[in-house]
Amino acid sequence: MRGEGRPGLRGEGGRAGRRAALTYSARMIRTALPTDVPAIHAMVRELADYEKALHEVRTTEEQLREALFGERPAAFAHIAEDAAGEPVGFALWFLNFSTWRGVHGIYLEDLYVRPEARGGGHGRALLTELARICVERGYERLEWSVLNWNEPSIGFYESLGARPQDEWTVYRLTDEALARLGGSDD
Repeated sequence: MRGEGRPGLRGEGGRAGRRAALTYSARMIRTALPTDVPAIHAMVRELADYEKALHEVRTTEEQLREALFGERPAAFAHIAEDAAGEPVGFALWFLNFSTWRGVHGIYLEDLYVRPEARGGGHGRALLTELARICVERGYERLEWSVLNWNEPSIGFYESLGARPQDEWTVYRLTDEALARLGGSDD
């Protein structure tokens, strides 16, 4: 455990959580730094465009910087670099908790590799690093969501041994519905 003896307080993006970058062949996977925020923000927008939802992106670089590197980081990120040291992908994640297993896990919010770098092993290397973190810290789950139409990603994830959780449906409250429920006196 890092930080103050509990997982995630200082985590991968925090000041106390620095560790050496891992090399996977010609690819470099490393913990994100504050200087990576503009690249992460740009890739978030690229991912949203790929998912046909760029119009839904509201996040700013300042919000990402605070979430990843603020006083109490709420999320963590890793960067995939090419041989020239340029960011070509990222994984942004946070801790979740299983009441059935009694331990933390990682929820992968975003995994993205730029089109020109796809097929080079960067996505696998990012997932390998997150799996390594799970094993090292005793986390028992690495979970994420994928759009039903994203067949290339689904095939890739299944090739790694990941399995869909078909018996679950994701629900979400946002915008007016969230405000209405959160502001109710019921």
